[in-house]
Amino acid sequence: MQTIAPTENVRVSLPNTDLSFLRTISRKMGWSLKLQRKSGIDKGLEDIRKGNVFHAKNSEDLIRQILG
Repeated sequence: MQTIAPTENVRVSLPNTDLSFLRTISRKMGWSLKLQRKSGIDKGLEDIRKGNVFHAKNSEDLIRQILG
């Protein structure tokens, strides 16, 4: 009979370049790895908090900003 050891959830921040290394280690150790991706809404709210927003005077100005 196989017993299951207690698990702990851990959050780790690392560069994208090291992600493949972490996947390799987790596979060899038998760990489960779940990546949490930001949704489009979360990215948009983060941009607003950072001030990365643009304002248009009217619809023509908006189209000019999008296409130009």
